[in-house]
Amino acid sequence: MDRRCPAAHPEDPTPCVGPAVVTVLDAVNVGADGCEHHGARLLASLDGGRVYALPNAPSGAAIRVFKAADGIRPFCWLDGPRTDPSQLSRAENRARHGR
Repeated sequence: MDRRCPAAHPEDPTPCVGPAVVTVLDAVNVGADGCEHHGARLLASLDGGRVYALPNAPSGAAIRVFKAADGIRPFCWLDGPRTDPSQLSRAENRARHGR
């Protein structure tokens, strides 16, 4: 079995896309390093999360993760109806409220 980055949730079946290039921190500064793909998925699942590029990251990695997370639903690998605001992406919530 291939090892995945620390930002990959155990229930998320997707593989890493490249090496770990960002650190995602939660609201109390607990963090995990991740590839851009899993970094974005983790950031989308956190309330008050932040993302920072690792020293070896390609230019723009953190902003790409930040922008991607905006359109990803929290815990996006879970199936079922997703209608509660806490289950929608930040972009979907802004669109619902005309922002």
